[in-house]
Amino acid sequence: MNFKLLTLLKNKHIIMGIEEKINADVKASMLAKDAKRLEAVRAIKSVILLLKTSPEGLTEESALKAIQREYKKRKETAEIYTQQNREDLAADEIAQALVMEEYLPKQLSEDEIKAIVKNAITESGASSAADMGKVMGAANKVIAGRADGKLVSQIVKELLG
Repeated sequence: MNFKLLTLLKNKHIIMGIEEKINADVKASMLAKDAKRLEAVRAIKSVILLLKTSPEGLTEESALKAIQREYKKRKETAEIYTQQNREDLAADEIAQALVMEEYLPKQLSEDEIKAIVKNAITESGASSAADMGKVMGAANKVIAGRADGKLVSQIVKELLG
């Protein structure tokens, strides 16, 4: 069998897995009458449907990036609501973020990120903050959505500076 065809079939199976899981979770949330979970799962479903019609197409990587963007939006919005003393609205956003987190890969700990960054510094031969771009590029290839970019950037600055 052709390698490209095999890869395409594998990706389609993974994508169908994500899509089927989302659809099943929408149905389960509706039956359980869990409005907050349903809202979060529908937001993910909406993003996946948009990806399917985009020129980029729906892949496992694009789906995870999109879910991660939505997760990050919810966390940032919750912070804003908390600053404005709107704990009721912040709680809703945090609840949605927690649901979205279930669909994301396990996040790396700070120690794991430091180890990856140290390895990236060694491999790239970086010696100062001017080499931050090289280190970030190498580290992000390994981390690939399993850590917040701000945290990775902070660790890179700390280790280079």
